[in-house]
Amino acid sequence: MPPAAVVVVGASAGGVEALRVLVAGLPAGLDAAVLVVLHIPRRAPSALPAILNRSGPLPAAHAVDGELLDAGRIYVAPPDHHLLVSAGRVRLSAGPSENGHRPAVDPLFRSAAQWAGPRTVAVVLSGSRDDGTAGAAAVVRRGGRLLVQDPDEALHASMPRSAMELVGAERVVGAAKLGAALAELVEEVTQAPPPAVPEAEGEPFEGAVPPGENLLILETAMANMEDLTTDELSVQPSGLACPSCHGGLFELPGEPAPRFRCRVGHAWSPQSLLDEQAEAFEGALWVALRSLEEKAELSRRLADLAILRGSLDRAEQCRTSSAAAEEAGRLIRQLIVQLGKVDENASGAASFGEAAR
Repeated sequence: MPPAAVVVVGASAGGVEALRVLVAGLPAGLDAAVLVVLHIPRRAPSALPAILNRSGPLPAAHAVDGELLDAGRIYVAPPDHHLLVSAGRVRLSAGPSENGHRPAVDPLFRSAAQWAGPRTVAVVLSGSRDDGTAGAAAVVRRGGRLLVQDPDEALHASMPRSAMELVGAERVVGAAKLGAALAELVEEVTQAPPPAVPEAEGEPFEGAVPPGENLLILETAMANMEDLTTDELSVQPSGLACPSCHGGLFELPGEPAPRFRCRVGHAWSPQSLLDEQAEAFEGALWVALRSLEEKAELSRRLADLAILRGSLDRAEQCRTSSAAAEEAGRLIRQLIVQLGKVDENASGAASFGEAAR
């Protein structure tokens, strides 16, 4: 049976238990298709469908590209593929990663908002960073509803707290009440006009995109690997580099916060970009430390060799070089420790939404 509503669920770290409890609370006759994205390693097998099958009355399986959406079924994003919905069908895509993930939450949310509009219910569960916030904003703008797990009881509060603070949730409930709250919202949104189902899929985008074109549609097209690049979106270069491909990033305007995409479509929220830059910087420091340690060791060996050859001046030069490298290495070690303490403090400090205020 075609679903009367579309439910899209996003989760990351700590999300499996929340998903299990949510599914357990859903009724067998839910008049909605439920699509789930859980951030998982791209090459790792996923046991999530089996877990959800055992947890509640609705059948769960990995989504298959092109299959029709049915009411009362759970479609789980398979590893390394974005899960999208279009014209009443499931779409799987190897499109550019968003916030470092594929599958990612935001592409699913945006595609559902585009197709189902006010008959969409988005659910944000436990997870780190702010994934799902931009997609949840798109759902709400299109008249859909947002349900958020209570951040105070989520294993990782960042995702639900970001969506709650920056978008504003219809309801914020504990995991035990998620299923019942979701069923109530589904019943409410089914009173909205049904989504339009075109007879055929639209053609891929061609040529330059005119200014003012709907950003939601264009970003969904990029996630679906259509022939479209970010420089065609009439957006401005940000002066920052993409952590995934090192290309230049463009700044996309929008609420609740600006976002960033490189030319080929890798997308970053402000918090995810900041975190990735921090990881890249720490990696660069470790490379520098390794190089300095090797330089110090090699200089010591050259000093010993110079002594054997009777070249005392050369030996002294090598010792000086070794000492300088060791001192620089000591400073870098201190910097790594200092940055680690800063990151620890930041993880317990205000979220991006609080900082924005």
